[in-house]
Amino acid sequence: MTEKGHSVASVAERLDISTNSLYIWLKRYGSNSEHYQELSEQEKRIKALEKELKRTQQERDLLKEAAVYFAGESKKSTRS
Repeated sequence: MTEKGHSVASVAERLDISTNSLYIWLKRYGSNSEHYQELSEQEKRIKALEKELKRTQQERDLLKEAAVYFAGESKKSTRS
């Protein structure tokens, strides 16, 4: 609602609730609330973990490729 620029009255009417209820909800869960700030911190943590997971997966894949390469080199040297 606040991001799209809709008025509290129009949103309350569409949701069939009172404007007072909507204002209470905004105060409790809106962008200035503690709840919103906690979610924001969780989102930051999730993004950091996703970035770390991607890096770790890339490292794993590189190690797998290296293992396959060196296993092939090892087989070549034992045949001689």
